[in-house]
Amino acid sequence: MRRKILVVEDDPAQLEVIRLSLKTAGFAIGTAVNGTEALVKTRSLSPDLVILDLMLPGLNGFDVCESLRRDPATASVPIIMLTGMCSQFGRFAGLESGADDFLLKPFDPQELILKIEKLLSRLFARSNTPNKSKTGSGGHRLCKKSSSAASVSE
Repeated sequence: MRRKILVVEDDPAQLEVIRLSLKTAGFAIGTAVNGTEALVKTRSLSPDLVILDLMLPGLNGFDVCESLRRDPATASVPIIMLTGMCSQFGRFAGLESGADDFLLKPFDPQELILKIEKLLSRLFARSNTPNKSKTGSGGHRLCKKSSSAASVSE
């Protein structure tokens, strides 16, 4: 079964680069272009991982991440934040809001894929360990999205 990745990015060109890179790597991809759509689709698609841009229209990536972490249905979904903000503050704030990893733009798509595989392998190992909570030590849960337009490309 292919792993589902939700990509939340408002820049169409950036979204397409990420989508194609992940599709080529064998992932099923869902997309959202703003924070509100990200929350809805996380619940409907039940992705294995979310790639979340920080600077989004409406709800920003920090707010989306915090909302996903507060919701028991989505709290353990790994989140990788992407941003063009190169300040340490942005990185720390992203991690503080609940992100599992952080990647600065521009980035190498192969590095993104490696980070995804690393996070998913940890999640898979935790879920297959007897007597371990699926939320792990950080209390994070899987993110889910919902929307009538929610789709995952193959």
